[in-house]
Amino acid sequence: MPHDQPPPATAAAAVTLPAAHRPARRTLVLAACLMATFMAAVESTIVATAMPTIVAELGGFNLFSWIFAIYLLTQAVTIPIYGRLADIYGRKRVFYAGAGLFLIGSTLCGFAPNMLWLIAFRALQGCGAGGVQPIAMTICGDIYTPSERARVQGLISSVFGVAAVAGPSLGAWLVEHAAWEVVFWINLPVGAAAIAMIAMFLKETVERRPHRVDVVGSVLLAAGIGALMLVLIQRADFSTGTSVAIALAGVAALGVLLLHERRTAEPMLMFGLLRERVILVGSVGSGLAGAVMMGISAFLPAYVQGAMGQTATMAGLVLGAMSVTWALASIFGGRLMVRTTYRLAAVLGALALIAGCVLLVTLTPERGVAWATAGSLIIGIGMGCCNTAFIVSIQAAVPWNRRGAATSWCLFLRFIGQATGAAAFGAVLNATITSRAPQATHMLDRLLDPAQRAALPEAQRTDLIGLVASGLHNAYWLGLALSVATLLLVFLLPARLSPAQQSLR
Repeated sequence: MPHDQPPPATAAAAVTLPAAHRPARRTLVLAACLMATFMAAVESTIVATAMPTIVAELGGFNLFSWIFAIYLLTQAVTIPIYGRLADIYGRKRVFYAGAGLFLIGSTLCGFAPNMLWLIAFRALQGCGAGGVQPIAMTICGDIYTPSERARVQGLISSVFGVAAVAGPSLGAWLVEHAAWEVVFWINLPVGAAAIAMIAMFLKETVERRPHRVDVVGSVLLAAGIGALMLVLIQRADFSTGTSVAIALAGVAALGVLLLHERRTAEPMLMFGLLRERVILVGSVGSGLAGAVMMGISAFLPAYVQGAMGQTATMAGLVLGAMSVTWALASIFGGRLMVRTTYRLAAVLGALALIAGCVLLVTLTPERGVAWATAGSLIIGIGMGCCNTAFIVSIQAAVPWNRRGAATSWCLFLRFIGQATGAAAFGAVLNATITSRAPQATHMLDRLLDPAQRAALPEAQRTDLIGLVASGLHNAYWLGLALSVATLLLVFLLPARLSPAQQSLR
């Protein structure tokens, strides 16, 4: 079968909407999906500004990073599982399971008596979040045609940008005017409303036939990816021998998974989907762009504060510029691909990523906040155009009974790309600092605190600023390399493929 042509539709189930008031019902379903996506997306950012208060009350500062790491781990490993289950049992029931688990975890987080319990409840939250975002995006792919999806998925993509901006500010406001528990409970009415709206307005017909759930594949996937991500996120807490042992165990689990999935009638991971050029390019491209985004998001504020001496508020504004243009470019990219092609929208997005990274590579403390903001703005444009083109082209390439798995491949690799990107950027930064001045590592924290920064001798402060700027400069070179790889990859998309050509899927 030619790569440019989608596979024949063999859907065993479908989502339908009553003929009466169909546009109104679709709009309400879309609203529910946007609410659910925002709920899960904001959870990874809203907690950041509340953590100092939480640690002060619950203790356990040595477990600080696990509050974020465990949510990341459990969300990543459950995304493909939920996507496959949605193709087997339908979107609604799987969405209820994911959203319900997320809300239960959120509720329990507010009652956590200590840090260990909070980590356990965050793991429960992450297990639910893995079924919220991919299923919400899949539902939208079901009820809209490819041309309409370009606009709708642009809206969904923009939600991630809004969550990135709103999360930290909302978390700080809630801690200041209410209590840290409310940071977890704020999503309860949003999630309940999304579940109720999906239940009332989404009509789904699923063909009843025997299925065999691939439990072994699910366990192997969770063990393999979980072990590798654990090493990436927490490698500083492990000895070299422990890290190697965990990594080898993860690789072994994934190897067994590959053998198992080839022999299973209904595998949890549909590796055959990656034979489709559009799905492979879109999923891998999403991972590369995610790595760029996460690396910039994690380390650009450190440059603004550490190398430029600006406040945390100013660093947040610089990073927020990326989120604003991301939201706008998502909508623009959706409209552009309807009039042109997926490839053009993705190429423009990749070029924007390159341009933004070039600005950051040439960034110096003397060039100031405006230069950093310009780089952030342009990278946001690239993320908006790329992500919208990738997800819409992927969803249009498959029939209903494979759309959940295809969407999950895209989000799964994006998530893995983000985790890997943050780890890789951090490794480059640490390697630069260690090679140039290993004795100064413990002094770098002082640059981020205005009072301690001012107390440093001028010569020492200048040396430390140069050290941070040099390390982050090398990290931005990595971002530029990943952006170029993204551009080369998107040229593999079929040249003339557009939503208009896939209107029947």
